[in-house]
Amino acid sequence: MPILVIFLILMGIISGIISAVASMASLVSYPALLIAGCSPIAANITNTAALIFTGPGVLLASAKKMKGHWQEFGTYCLFLLSGAVAGGLLLISFPEKVFEKIVPFLVLLSAVGLIMTSGKKSSENQPRKRTKGKILGAYIGLFLGGVYSGYFGAAAGVIHLICINYLSDDEFYTINAMKDLVGALANLVALIVFIFGAHVNWMMAILLAIGLFIGGYLGQYSIKFLSLKIVSWITFVFSIVLAGWLFYTAYFA
Repeated sequence: MPILVIFLILMGIISGIISAVASMASLVSYPALLIAGCSPIAANITNTAALIFTGPGVLLASAKKMKGHWQEFGTYCLFLLSGAVAGGLLLISFPEKVFEKIVPFLVLLSAVGLIMTSGKKSSENQPRKRTKGKILGAYIGLFLGGVYSGYFGAAAGVIHLICINYLSDDEFYTINAMKDLVGALANLVALIVFIFGAHVNWMMAILLAIGLFIGGYLGQYSIKFLSLKIVSWITFVFSIVLAGWLFYTAYFA
């Protein structure tokens, strides 16, 4: 038991840091819950509950960055959170076997999305020209990102980051903070849906959440000093291995 406590808190810290740096927290926290003994769908639901606590850590570290941006943040929330409700309802409506067979492909898709967007951060405020069609597409992307967050969520932050980065002229660190905060709220909304139709392993969720709070706080500072591209490639390799393992267990085990 003490080993499990240390393991989940440590994995939570690593997940929180990775969430800030590479938007891939679930690709560490989700398999950690599988290793701890959760079934795939129970691990996903418990992981969603734990990931809420990246939000307070991020908010504590980035409150100054968010000053003057709350109205903009609220607009993004409107689209993303409505999608999270739909995604949560999808998860509890389908049999667990369906989820197990879909997850390997979601992980693989997330890994590819991460690499396609790696190394593209910028700390400068650079206004850009936008077409109405692409703006609408970005908001639809936020809604679909919310659906994905509610259903599985690994690397959903990549989708959120792409959309918010297109819509906003703010500096990267503010955009990244908004991405992490809106992701935590999406997990909260999905959890509310789950409470009425699924079981959360609260002991494991709380242990993971302790680490995620610490990691979310540390991640907002470490992002200034770590190479986004290197972290993204390390996470990509880990994701491919994880996708392969999940594919094997879903289709051949």
